[in-house]
Amino acid sequence: MHLHNSSYKRPAWAVDAHLQTIPPALFRKVKGIHFDRERIATPDNDFLDLDWSRVGSSKLVILSHGLEGNTSQHYIRGMVKVINQEGWDTLAWNFRSCSGEMNNKVRFYRADSTEDIDLVVRHAIKHGKYREIAMIGFSLGGSFTLKLLGELGNHPYPEISKALVFSVPCDLNASVKVLSSGLNKRFYLNRFVMAIRNKLTQKIRQFPDLLTHIDIEKLHNFEDFDNVFTAPLCGYKSAEEYYKNSSCKPDIPLIRVPTLIVNAQNDPFLSEQCNPIQECRNHKWVHLELPAEGGHVGFMLSSVNGPYWTEQRAIELLRAS
Repeated sequence: MHLHNSSYKRPAWAVDAHLQTIPPALFRKVKGIHFDRERIATPDNDFLDLDWSRVGSSKLVILSHGLEGNTSQHYIRGMVKVINQEGWDTLAWNFRSCSGEMNNKVRFYRADSTEDIDLVVRHAIKHGKYREIAMIGFSLGGSFTLKLLGELGNHPYPEISKALVFSVPCDLNASVKVLSSGLNKRFYLNRFVMAIRNKLTQKIRQFPDLLTHIDIEKLHNFEDFDNVFTAPLCGYKSAEEYYKNSSCKPDIPLIRVPTLIVNAQNDPFLSEQCNPIQECRNHKWVHLELPAEGGHVGFMLSSVNGPYWTEQRAIELLRAS
């Protein structure tokens, strides 16, 4: 198995997974990032908002954020800053409904679909100026990245040289169950549910004839939401079936691009089933790194405002031949 020993060491004060996860999400500020936004149309008459940060390079990193995130997340902006300093352009894209403007279609982004991230990659390639493209994803964005690379299989785009993903829920059903239990429900799930309720309220106003049957007050977790909204729209019988078909774990053995998966063993969003140990066993292309600590998209080195180990790890990968 290509299992890397991890160099990550947590700050002395961040003694548990929650202290490694929550302070970066709430308090980290990254200054000096200025995006140029581009809107592109999707084949189904929707749109995606892309945020570019260019330094005039022939090399590009495509960045994918996590569930209910966007390109303003601290981990995206921090990564953009160090990658630009390393001499690479960056393209951070917003999932449908996440850019600050509600998307046009009844659907939001979907965990089972790679059509949007594929469109972003092809759009970047179409520019014709990038001889090398790397992909970095966080959480659900990492799942999108792995799923796309698996679906491309033996025929990846030749411009894609490598991929790095952090805190990936490779088994969505297992991750949903972890988030619905104990302190995770209080610390994390309730915030996600509130954000999803707000978005769904907007969707009901957009499409009253299609969605008036949904009672927002009865949505208390991901399964509630996906059973009444996502699964039916995607043609699944239930949320569980949707999660099974959306998980990137089965796609990992098919990847033919050098890829590193980094999941902290104390990640409060993930269970053991989310670590693709068997899928990475004897894999020629995919390496797995399981730091003992780090939380979910955390990996602080000293203080909340950086630097972050994720960014150091990314630069190591970009420099590697």
